[in-house]
Amino acid sequence: MRRLAPLLLCAALAACSGGEAAPKGRVIDCIVAGAAKFLPECFVEDQRSGDRRFLTVRHKDGGFRRFEMVDDGRGVVSADGADEATARWSSEGVLEVSVANERYRFPARMKADAAQP
Repeated sequence: MRRLAPLLLCAALAACSGGEAAPKGRVIDCIVAGAAKFLPECFVEDQRSGDRRFLTVRHKDGGFRRFEMVDDGRGVVSADGADEATARWSSEGVLEVSVANERYRFPARMKADAAQP
């Protein structure tokens, strides 16, 4: 038992070391935390609640934004918080969403009946 005590102590310390786990989800390009350009540093997870579909975008620093997907041509709207999301479709089929000073690029398909910019 004396030989096991140091190993158990090391295992306990390793478990409590607070090592950062990478967020889960698909990687998307984003501009957050004062970045100057889009970088593949955000992770998006898809959740459903009844008929509603939500996207949670997690930042590497622990911050996050939640969006609700809508079928009216906008793509997504803010699901939480006081800041409104604005979205625009690019010709490359990317939905670029801005909230406050953060921007996200979601690979997506534009609906055929959605309003063109």
